[in-house]
Amino acid sequence: MDLAEALRNNRHNIVDKWVAYTLATYQSSDFFLKEKDSFANPIGNTIRSSLKALFKLLIAGGAPASFREPLTLIMHLRSVQEFSPSQAVAPLNAVKHITREVLASDNQTRDFITELYDFEFAVDLSVLAAFDLYMECREKIYQIRIDEIRSGSHILTNSACPSRVLKNIQETK
Repeated sequence: MDLAEALRNNRHNIVDKWVAYTLATYQSSDFFLKEKDSFANPIGNTIRSSLKALFKLLIAGGAPASFREPLTLIMHLRSVQEFSPSQAVAPLNAVKHITREVLASDNQTRDFITELYDFEFAVDLSVLAAFDLYMECREKIYQIRIDEIRSGSHILTNSACPSRVLKNIQETK
């Protein structure tokens, strides 16, 4: 057995812990963890499927550009919620610790911990890519707000649209 095989064999355990860790950052984390219906729980479903896809790319040694698709889904969600940039990307970094913990708990895979450098470097690159995506999303949100103010449509919008939520947040600060 080599490191790649050890990671593939333990991927379900690692991804499940990673998903649980990520969803724990939400206030309704119990619901997100328990509800499996994708229509009733789009956030939990998106996090689960995106982290699963990202982990496959990380263990396959995919190029950082290939991380964009699963990271985009996660960062779109986290950028419109009340997360700071560091809080939005922090759960991605947790997979390094989770992987070490899972590998260390098994006598057959314990020795592979010293070989995780490339995997952890790929995780670091994914975190940087996620930060870039988060900032792109936030820039789009602010540009929408600016466009609404310029067009005057912000006066007509008195509902819970993203720009209205941003305005309320800014007013409370």
